[in-house]
Amino acid sequence: MLSRCLRIVTLASATLALSGCYVMQAASGQAQVIHRSRPIPAVLANPSTPAHTRERLRLVESARAFAISELALHDGKSYRKFADMGRPYVVHNVVATPEFSVEPRRWCFPITGCISYRGYFKQESARSYGRKLSLRGNDVSVEGVAAYSTLGHLPDPVFGSMLGWRDTRLVGTMFHELAHERLYFAGDSELNEAFASVVEDEGIRRWLLQQGRAGEIAAHDAAMARRQDFAALLRDTRDRLARLYAADVPPDTMRIEKQREFGQLEFRYEQLRARWGGHAGYDGWFARTLNNAHLAAAATYEDCVPGLRRTLRAAGSLPAFYDRVESTRRLDVKARHAELCGAPLVAR
Repeated sequence: MLSRCLRIVTLASATLALSGCYVMQAASGQAQVIHRSRPIPAVLANPSTPAHTRERLRLVESARAFAISELALHDGKSYRKFADMGRPYVVHNVVATPEFSVEPRRWCFPITGCISYRGYFKQESARSYGRKLSLRGNDVSVEGVAAYSTLGHLPDPVFGSMLGWRDTRLVGTMFHELAHERLYFAGDSELNEAFASVVEDEGIRRWLLQQGRAGEIAAHDAAMARRQDFAALLRDTRDRLARLYAADVPPDTMRIEKQREFGQLEFRYEQLRARWGGHAGYDGWFARTLNNAHLAAAATYEDCVPGLRRTLRAAGSLPAFYDRVESTRRLDVKARHAELCGAPLVAR
């Protein structure tokens, strides 16, 4: 949930200015994706295609058509093909922060601008780079990513690992990734992810109505409310840690207080979980030793969501919403966030 996308473009023209193993593995990994991609109509026509795969790919085709006709998203090359990579995650994202900071380190590339993660097609490569960053004193997170976007530059496929998802997750992921093709600000990961998340949420609601499944909207809304509660809890912890890191205290004392804050985060999550009636959907997120990088990775997706939802309501339609967000392109990141994101979530 927390790391749905990786913006990584491996077009030769985009990588000429870069060098090293990172670019080579990205180009090689993307080439493998393209090589394994097959047109969905051809997969459907193949008599050896399993019935379940046929059913899911038909859903993909109908959801893609809905995204174009009802959500005004881009009718490009994406989600016309299917690729079974034989693994649960296509890429792995590495996020890092300094030991005493909640701000993620950033890496800059052509087209995508500066982003707050690096993506690797091989898990061990991601872990190896994460270990290097950790040895340099950083807090590090390495997380699997099941789908990503090349921003329309390449024909992004539906991956085999996506077909086992529930309907709303599958179609929502498509809406999310297609939203990146509709609008993307180089160097502004926070706004990009929040924008795609808002389009995804609105798209799922409209899709459920169109499918005659309005009774499922309440469950979807409950899931979104839990997501907001979770995001608010993480944001509050980030704010508390930011104040701690800005304080004039010795490093050893700061490390003790840092661990106390993460312990408090786990305690408050247990309280939140009880309020949800025991819902365990975020237990996996806590099943590890948490650090600043985990908070930074989550924040990329959530911080601007409430403000953008207000912007969508005020706009009155998706095309007007897209135009409103697009109108801030002339602004720098700070000014854009002030205009669109508004006040942050407050933990309850």
